[in-house]
Amino acid sequence: MLHCLINKISIVVRTNVFSKLPHIISGSVGVQLGRDARRTFSLSFSVRCSRPAVGGGHGSMFRLSDYDCVGFDLDHTLLRYRISELVSLEYEVMAKFLVAERGYDADHLLRPFGADAVDFLQKGLVLDFERGNVLQLARGGAISKASHGTLPMTDGEVCACYGEEKCWEVASLFHRDPLSTWNGPLTQRMRALLDYFDAPASVAFGRIVDSLDARAGCVVGRYNVWPDILDSLGYMFGREQFAVNGGDYFPALKRNPEKYIHKCSAKVVNWLREIKRSKVVFMVTGSNVDFASFTAQYCLGENWRDLFDIVVCYARKPGFFTGNRPFLRLEGIQEKDELASDKLQFGNMYSQGNWQDLYSLFVAKTGKEQPKCVYFGDNLIQDVYTPKKLELCDIVAVVEELLANHSSEFRHPDTAVLASHLWGPYLRGSSPTIWTEIVHQYAKLCISDLGVLAQQPLDIAFSCIDTLNPNLCSGYHISEHLEEN
Repeated sequence: MLHCLINKISIVVRTNVFSKLPHIISGSVGVQLGRDARRTFSLSFSVRCSRPAVGGGHGSMFRLSDYDCVGFDLDHTLLRYRISELVSLEYEVMAKFLVAERGYDADHLLRPFGADAVDFLQKGLVLDFERGNVLQLARGGAISKASHGTLPMTDGEVCACYGEEKCWEVASLFHRDPLSTWNGPLTQRMRALLDYFDAPASVAFGRIVDSLDARAGCVVGRYNVWPDILDSLGYMFGREQFAVNGGDYFPALKRNPEKYIHKCSAKVVNWLREIKRSKVVFMVTGSNVDFASFTAQYCLGENWRDLFDIVVCYARKPGFFTGNRPFLRLEGIQEKDELASDKLQFGNMYSQGNWQDLYSLFVAKTGKEQPKCVYFGDNLIQDVYTPKKLELCDIVAVVEELLANHSSEFRHPDTAVLASHLWGPYLRGSSPTIWTEIVHQYAKLCISDLGVLAQQPLDIAFSCIDTLNPNLCSGYHISEHLEEN
């Protein structure tokens, strides 16, 4: 019986990239039965390994109890969206703006956001503005798949466009330093669509290119449509729009938040309370204070502020981690005077700011010269790459797509959006993407959602990502199902 069980576990590990791996603790294997994490038992073992099972430079095990300060992003981390509804709303707002305000072809842009559009959309795609191409980048920065407009390109077409190695110099620069395309001249040449706030731009971009080619009767060759798409994103998400009920996007969320936002599970809320009893808990979000307060209250409950020692809004990541922009005192939703680091206090919300000043507050409050911090976030450039590259804190990447690519009885309600047939897996498959590489190099863990950790004690040990072997799946931890209130 024991022999069969071990063989079964070995088969799962070998064949399923995203299998839940057993935790290795004190010379035993914790085996989980079914969906109830409490139904476990231990097996003593002795296994001969070809090399130690370590997490590269990150260390082999992750325990939340090892940290002094625990931080969270809000959107797509603490707050889970109903992604199918969200991207449909965003595309509709963008398309109407681009037709009404920029004069683009209604027959192309106002087509229903149906199954073909949903399958074309994927987080992490890269837009080549001038050529009108949408790209998926492989590990190393080469192009693994591409489309011109919304039409998939053959390997021959990709090679004709970018060379036999399928390398675009701008993508290569992005691979070497993702922040090189965040500001400066390269922002005029490409855009990586990093989350579900801007991912629908790939569909708008593709359909506009299709319309321009159709009108010309041939491939136009050079395009300049991104500035208009960027304007449509500004129209939707400009931080002044929430207060004035503008931009169509915020009014829709205000009218019907339950259509677009999941309530956080009681398990996660109680887990946050438990963390705060012994650690500093902070939130750093890019959302403006009014929108962040609205969504956090809906998601986490009326007393959501009590879950955090300090909240930073409109953080403008990745600049929050790289720069020294001052914190601004808030009076309601209005930004007021600048604050030095010694003026920051627990129990408050602030706007903008920088990591160095926030860390100085942690030093003062913990009484430690170098308090150990971990940050949970979903944006692989803003939340994962940047703070870890600068060695500011450890990172847990939250990647909901793991649930859509995991073979289990649970089927994610937004699988159609999260798992594209056209592009393949977001992280891993037969050809791992550039995002797999970033996760492996800069994250301690990659989890599907916070429920993975919330169902366990703070001192439980989780296997870390092995930075030395990108082909191993250690460090990926996936919920069997999702819960909400």
